[in-house]
Amino acid sequence: MTPVLSTSHNGSRKLVLEDILDLRAYEKVRVAEKARVLELKRKRRVELGTILTVLFENRDTMWIQIQEMLRAEKVLTDEGVYEELNAYNPLIPEPGQLSCTVFIEITTEAAMHEWLPKLVGIERSIVLVLSDGTEVHPVTDAQHDAALTREDITAAVHYIHFNFTPEQVATFAGGPVQLRCIHSNYLEVIELADSTVGELLSDLQANS
Repeated sequence: MTPVLSTSHNGSRKLVLEDILDLRAYEKVRVAEKARVLELKRKRRVELGTILTVLFENRDTMWIQIQEMLRAEKVLTDEGVYEELNAYNPLIPEPGQLSCTVFIEITTEAAMHEWLPKLVGIERSIVLVLSDGTEVHPVTDAQHDAALTREDITAAVHYIHFNFTPEQVATFAGGPVQLRCIHSNYLEVIELADSTVGELLSDLQANS
């Protein structure tokens, strides 16, 4: 069983209450749905250097995140569901937009002490470079920015968006596309796989 995710009347891709399964219904499909979204994330996850991972989010990745949060917290009320929708809906891209979660993948205390102060501003240093040389720079989420940004140390997780013009979407579709980090303490670049470019076009194209 694949859940049917509704779309609101204004064409928004944001999730609504009717998209969310109650705990019993989700438990019946959880194994299959986690496997499905795991495969989706495989095409949407990009390792940029040794400690940075960029995950391009969409409705499905946010849907599974909300369902897992509700399950973990045993939320049974509509009010609780709305709290999760309000938290995660901003991470779902609208047409012409890509939305990312950026992870600094460090686990030891020593590595955190070394890297988190060095990577202040990392969330503004992730750039998409199109085949004609155009650079698409990130826009940070104001709410998360206020909670995560510090002058002397960064967080291990950041949320960013990229906004594209129609012309940039067309150029993106033609590939190749590079993902770069231009932070002075972490200069890295990778070319996106064709499968990733194709997957992300579903976010960018208006009729998807």
